[in-house]
Parts: sequence; structure tokens; C-alpha cells
Amino acid sequence: MSKQLHAVEGVSDGGQRALTIIRPLVNLLLRTPFGGSAGKHFMVLSFTGRKTGRQYSIPISAHWSDDGLFVLTRMRWKNNFRDGAPAEIHHDGKPMSMRGELIQDRATVAEMVHRCAESYGLRRAQLIIGLKFRDKRIPTLAEFAEAAERMNWAVVRFTPAD
Repeated sequence: MSKQLHAVEGVSDGGQRALTIIRPLVNLLLRTPFGGSAGKHFMVLSFTGRKTGRQYSIPISAHWSDDGLFVLTRMRWKNNFRDGAPAEIHHDGKPMSMRGELIQDRATVAEMVHRCAESYGLRRAQLIIGLKFRDKRIPTLAEFAEAAERMNWAVVRFTPAD
């Protein structure tokens, strides 16, 4: 059994394969009031690809903070929000027209994720954000900053569309 080297690790990408299979069902459930408690922590993000013009809809963890609604990601789709872009979000069974803005500054990303983890608490933070913490505590801001750099994290912050 190997020891976790870093204070913050991402959860295995093995779950991504499973998510690919169940994504259509998750998309459908999260767009309705029948999403239950999952509808509070997850959302369906719909947007148009900036180069392809193709429509995308992805289920993803939703995080609320003083800065509003945001998602933490290292996936390539984040680049569609580089200069800001419109998005449709279904959260808690309700559609919302939003504008997404990509934030790549590692210090800002680390601060947002750290505050979010502190508000969730140790166990819920790992489950909802999809991370593993080496120690039995919320990692420090410096440890989140190291993870943001190492794992190429970015945040997409959503604000209501005008």
C-alpha cells in the first residue's frame, strides 16, 4: 500500500470512465426537482464551445462562497471561459442564465478552494470537492496552493447574466 505524498490529492480518474456511462442520466436528474440532495451539490453546466460552436452539457460539483457560484476543474473545457462566456446552469432543479469567468491565478484558486473546504468541514470537503487529504485536517492555504500548481487547477466563477 502506497502512502499519499502530498497533503492534497485528486481522486482517481477511474471515476471519469464511470461518469461517462451515467452522464446522460445524471444530466436528466439534475435538471429536475427529483435530483434530491445531489441537486444541492451538483449542477449541469451547459455552454457553447468557443472554437467548435458545439453545445456541451456536463454534470459538475457546484460550490458556493462569498464570491458566488464556482467550479474547480483541471479539464480543458475551462478554456471556453477564458474571456468570459455565457452559460446555462441547472442547479437544484432550476435553470439560471449565468456568465462564467476563468480564474487561473493559483493564489486566488487556492484561496477559494481553501475557504470552500473550511466551510464544508473535513469529510464533506473531500467528498464534495473530490479530493483526498493526507492528514486528518483541512490542508493549509500553502498546501492548497501547492496542489493548485501541481494539478493545474483553475476556477470558473459564475455570476448572473445581465
